[in-house]
This record gives sequence, structure tokens and C-alpha cells, in this order.
Amino acid sequence: MRAVNSSLLGSAVAPVLRQRSRRHAFDFAPGKLVAGLLLASLLLGLRLEAKSKPTALPMDRDYVSALAAANQFLHAWQAQDHEVGLVMLSDAAKQRSSEERLQSFFAPASGTQQAFEISRGKKLGPGRYSFPVVLLETTPGHAAHRRLSHIIVTRAGKEEWAVDKLP
Repeated sequence: MRAVNSSLLGSAVAPVLRQRSRRHAFDFAPGKLVAGLLLASLLLGLRLEAKSKPTALPMDRDYVSALAAANQFLHAWQAQDHEVGLVMLSDAAKQRSSEERLQSFFAPASGTQQAFEISRGKKLGPGRYSFPVVLLETTPGHAAHRRLSHIIVTRAGKEEWAVDKLP
């Protein structure tokens, strides 16, 4: 805005121009200022959070072996490989599961496609881990089905792991 020399204008016009320039200079409500500052700080915080590195959880050798065993078992489920899947079950898991349950777990309906997702696991105790899993299945003519569960893997020997709980 151009500066106005009030001596050149009539006495009636100068106060109106001064009043108008003051109104435009501070044409916001205090609530808008506070909201704007909060929004700016929130966006800055989100940006800094996105740049920060995720904290790495300490991982032991057993965790990696247990995760590999869970992956191998679920791959057997996906491939409908009864033999590999049954061999990987602990004796306790076999006793807790009926033969019908095991058969239906490894042999879905004809034409069914299966997939799985394994999330970060947690140590339950020495040589015992739990992993959250999502089992996905689609059958021709039907919508995809998701089942949330978890799988428990236990140490069964020096370098062997067994599935102690079916998903």
C-alpha cells in the first residue's frame, strides 16, 4: 500500500485512510493466529518424526531362527504341503489339534489361493516366540477372506524349531 501524506488530503479523508490501513494490517482474529501456530507446530512435529530413525529392537539369533521357522511353516500351508507342515508341529500341537482340523488347515477347497503376512514377533520366554499373522484366502467366485491370528514357535532341539500353536 502506498504511503499517504495526510497534509495533502482534506481533513475528512485522512482519518478514514489511517483507519483503513490499520484494519488491513491486523485483519485477523486472535483465534486464527492460535490455530495457525498450532497447525504449523503440528506439521513441523510430523515432519521431524518422519525423519527420525525407528529405534531398532535388540534381536537375538533365536528370533531370526524362530521367524524363519514360522515362515517355513506358513509357506507349507500356502503350498498345501501336508508333510512339511505336520513334521514342523510340536507333539503338544499335534495332541491339541484333531486330525480333521489339521486336514482342513492344510487342504482348503479346490481352487483356493492362499497367502500370509507375518508381523514383528515377541519373545515369550527362552526359546519361545509369538508372531502375529494374517492368513488370506480367495476362492473362485468369492471375496477374499482375512483371518487374524498368531503362531507360536518353540525351540525343539539345538537348531530345530517347532510350531506349538497353529494360526
